[in-house]
This record gives sequence, structure tokens and C-alpha cells, in this order.
Amino acid sequence: MVTPTSGQQEMLDQLTTEPGANHSWQINLAGKVVAITGANQGIGLGLAEVCLDNAADTIYSLDIKEPGTDFTALQERHKNLKYIQTDVTQKSSIQEAILAIYSAEGRLDGFVANAGMTKHQPALNFDEEQLHQIFELNASFHSFSFESKVFGTYHCATAIAQTWIDRGIKGSIVFTASMTSYRPNRAAPSAPYGGTKAAIRNMAHTLAMEWAKHGIRVNSVSPGFVRTAMTTYMEGSPDWELKMKYYGGMPRLARPQELGGAYVYLLSDAATYTTGIDIPVAGVVGAW
Repeated sequence: MVTPTSGQQEMLDQLTTEPGANHSWQINLAGKVVAITGANQGIGLGLAEVCLDNAADTIYSLDIKEPGTDFTALQERHKNLKYIQTDVTQKSSIQEAILAIYSAEGRLDGFVANAGMTKHQPALNFDEEQLHQIFELNASFHSFSFESKVFGTYHCATAIAQTWIDRGIKGSIVFTASMTSYRPNRAAPSAPYGGTKAAIRNMAHTLAMEWAKHGIRVNSVSPGFVRTAMTTYMEGSPDWELKMKYYGGMPRLARPQELGGAYVYLLSDAATYTTGIDIPVAGVVGAW
């Protein structure tokens, strides 16, 4: 058997979706640059922390809002946490952010499409404008705010995939879906929110199928109840303990960082044959 030279092996590695000869099987993000949308706070910021604690070279938050004190505090510990103001509902804004990352770092290995907000209320209480704020390109700020979930996620995925295909890069995309993509959230119902998250989870499967030949992996993670600015009110509701008793599973909200292990795995080189799946991280609560 003829052993290829290092130059030949490098060329072979670029032509196949299989891992190369010097592939690392460690579940960490050593040397990787990852972009996370909506990472100035909440789940996204928790994911950034876990990625950085697992040796990520640089994490970029792509967020429309300016960073707050929580972001600054994490940046004090991790100087390689950076921010680019980005409107994820506008594909041109995402493309500009991607080009800025390549200009600064020379690479972008992973992309987490995480940004999103909602309002929990009965279906009959949503008016037409509110529905459009979820399903269409609308990220306006009123008394509450929706970021475009389906369109924003789609724009993020297609923008980074086109960049990777053009450059011959094998990368990993991870969507943040939700336990409500499987079944209704009885504690805090929101039919439009669940509908968008189900669409995102299905989109991950379909894009994974389309882009597998390029070595681009697409997966999703479905969180359960997570403690963020949008959910802390739930713990203060009078019937919270009763709801948790009959939901089963872990009777508490998760810390955002508790989701991070699933994302680190999916972004890592240990997951080179993992694509088109969803990982529920829901403490059993409401996931199945």
C-alpha cells in the first residue's frame, strides 16, 4: 500500500467528508472559532461560556443589542469573547458579520443559530401583527419583542453554508429548537412559538440532508425550561411547584450553561458523523 505524502493527504482530506489522518477525537473546541447569534445574554451567553471553557479559540456573539454587564463580566475572564452587532433577520447583515470574522480570524468553524424571543399567551390572544413578528422578517421592539425565528435561522444557515461551500470548508451548524417543537408547553403555552421551533427542528434535518455531501453538519438542540430574563417569572407563579410535580422530571429551571455540553459535542470534531439529529436537553420535563 502506497502512503500518500503530507501534501497529497491534505488534498484528500479536502475532497472527502471523512476525518483526516491527523484528526483529533477529543470532545472540545480547541482551535475553533464559533459564532453564536443572540449571545449577549441568556442561553446564547451561557453557550459562549461553555464553549470558551472547552478550549474554543474565539467566540463571536452576533446580536442586535449592545452587550450588557453579564457579557462584560464573561469577557473579563475570556478576552477571546467578541461581539459584532448583527441583525439576524437580514441576510446581508449576517453575511457582513461572517466576512468580518474571516477578515479578523481567517476562519469560522462553527455557527450556532440561537437568537429568538417570544411571548407566552393563549393562541386566541395573538393578533396578526404579533404573528408576523414571529414568522416574518420583523424584529421590532415594542412592549415585548420577537426576533424572526424561522427566517432568521434560515438566513444564518444559508449564509454560512454558502461561505463554507465556496471555500471548501467542512463546518458545523447548530440550531436552538425547543421542547415545544415536540409537544405543547402546558406551563406557558405559545402556539406560534412552538410552531416556529418545530419548523426549525425540521429545517435542521432537511438542510443536513442537502449539505452532507459538502461535509457540513446541521443539528439542533431542544432545551426545556431554562432560566433567562424571559422565564424567571415562571418560578414566581403561585402554581409553579404544582405544575412541576405533575410534569415529572427535574422540577426546576435549567441554567443556560447546562445546555452547553450538547452544543460542544455537535460543534466538535468528535461529531463528524453526527448530522440531522435533535438533542433534547429538557430534564425530561415536557420533551416527550
